Amino acid sequence: MGFVADFKAFALKGNVIDMAVGVVIGGAFGKIVTAVVDDIIMPLVGMVSGNTKFTDKFAVLGAGKDGATSFKTLEEAKAAGANVLAYGHLIQSIVDFFIIALCIFVAIKQIAKLNKKEEPAPAVPEVSSTDKLLMEIRDALKK
Repeated sequence: MGFVADFKAFALKGNVIDMAVGVVIGGAFGKIVTAVVDDIIMPLVGMVSGNTKFTDKFAVLGAGKDGATSFKTLEEAKAAGANVLAYGHLIQSIVDFFIIALCIFVAIKQIAKLNKKEEPAPAVPEVSSTDKLLMEIRDALKK
């Protein structure tokens, strides 16, 4: 078999196609969750934490070009050429990750619940008259 035939056999397997569909849907799902986090959850968290965004959190490590060490915003500090540790973006990314992971976990649990098939209870076979008679004989012999 040649390279093209091998690749065609690989690419047309059901698992590869399922994975590709999963990646596309996952990308779209990620955008939805990111929108929920950025536009709904984080503003509420910011309101609780004093109307500050996590992405605006930073620490000045070195003075700016003009010697200033105090800045109101991260953009202002960067524009002044200060050496800053912008830890807020990391916090935001961690929060995003946990919320996305939670949403995916819930979605997978719901899909698994929908896919779970109810197994019917095993049918109890009807006992024939011969079997009933044999059971009575057995029980009489035990006595």
